[in-house]
Amino acid sequence: MNPVRVLVVDDQELVREGIASLLSVQPGIEVIGTAADGAEAVAALSAEVPADVVLMDVRMPGMNGVAATAEIRRRAPSCKVVMLTTFDDDEYVVQALRAGATGYLLKNLPAAELAAAVRLACSGVAQLDSTITRRLATALPDPAALTPRETDVLRLIAAGATNKEIATRLYLSEGTVKNHISRILQRLNLRDRTQAALYARDQGLL
Repeated sequence: MNPVRVLVVDDQELVREGIASLLSVQPGIEVIGTAADGAEAVAALSAEVPADVVLMDVRMPGMNGVAATAEIRRRAPSCKVVMLTTFDDDEYVVQALRAGATGYLLKNLPAAELAAAVRLACSGVAQLDSTITRRLATALPDPAALTPRETDVLRLIAAGATNKEIATRLYLSEGTVKNHISRILQRLNLRDRTQAALYARDQGLL
């Protein structure tokens, strides 16, 4: 398998280079560059730096991590962004996920666990630090906003099913599944399937 290509973004040089150094010796990881703020990260990706995953600090001067995440996801939808920060703050978590982040982790992770998180993020698995997961559900919308059928679709999204697989399981057309997903995202004020899957897990819908 090809290594996961990672861009590390942090305004503190010592932290930035330390994370890059620790990750560079982990199996299956290739650190392709670093950036000191969100604007540098966006510029790097605009210059066709082939990153699979961006590790993004939240609070940085200039363009912060949330704004940079939204812009990166707009310009490079296939690139996953994982917030890596010291700030265990619910508002930052919600903002980051709504901007399109695939995960929100704290910097006290051991290097091997961070590398595992990067590999999972590359495959589209949403992740939150365990100390945050228990609190996030209260910041997200009420699942009662969904119809029973939409709840069924949401459960299958969280289980990793494709649109075709959902259609087969629920005896629906793929077009109908797409319509259900669009309504789910709109009703719950979520950005994409990753956020929907994370929401379903946090609400205990699996």
